[in-house]
Amino acid sequence: MERRTASTVFAPLRHAPAYRVLSDRIERRILDGHLKPGDPLPTEQALAETFGVNRSTVREAIRLLEQEGLLVRAAGRRLRIAQPGMGDLAPRAMRAMVLEAVSFRELWEVGVTLEPRAARLAAEHATERDLAALDANLARTDTVLARGESYIELDVQFHALVARASGNRVLMLAREPVSLLLAPSFERLRRTLPQAGARNLEAHRRIVEAIRRRDPDEAEAWTHRHFVDFKRGYRVARLDVEAPVDWPEQGFTSHPAATTETEETP
Repeated sequence: MERRTASTVFAPLRHAPAYRVLSDRIERRILDGHLKPGDPLPTEQALAETFGVNRSTVREAIRLLEQEGLLVRAAGRRLRIAQPGMGDLAPRAMRAMVLEAVSFRELWEVGVTLEPRAARLAAEHATERDLAALDANLARTDTVLARGESYIELDVQFHALVARASGNRVLMLAREPVSLLLAPSFERLRRTLPQAGARNLEAHRRIVEAIRRRDPDEAEAWTHRHFVDFKRGYRVARLDVEAPVDWPEQGFTSHPAATTETEETP
């Protein structure tokens, strides 16, 4: 029988680089509320002296925190604590999905579950401001369709507005990367089936009508029908539902704040 030694029982210790340890320490202070959004971060020199590291280590830790959206450079380039928004959080999940080569089918199966639920909650919780933003989105989509231009970004923003109207921030965060990654597939469908635009706008109008009437069953049903129609169109166009999805084109956004001017008015 082979004799068991320490080397066969235990794995070697892995020491994280100093900059990552420092980044984790600062991140914990942000997450536990000791450092709040808007608070200034101590200077590089102060952090270096506090943690007993050199300034290059501090700079590398800061770079990681900026990438995570936890730090932002304010006027005068002073670093302040930031609260990551949707645009900061979704790309990480999206990159992971693209690297995993997830398919249209996989994304659709999640979308057809989350989006109808968002519409149901929106019918229960939407405010007048939410409804005004949705109406403005419909009007812009109508204009874009009349010009023969791509309406895909407006489509993604429409569903983001519905999710925001749901009042459920967890749902908003969960659906964001899925919605953005479905966009290139929808654009591919738009170019293949010209009639998709009118069907898409009609479904959106029915969803908004149901939300305005405070009819959660109808809002959920129309959104589910809308997503089923999306997949049916994909098959009619003979597009491969198992093909890996593409990364959205640069500049594409689903941020509701960027959707309409109505959003900026009190």
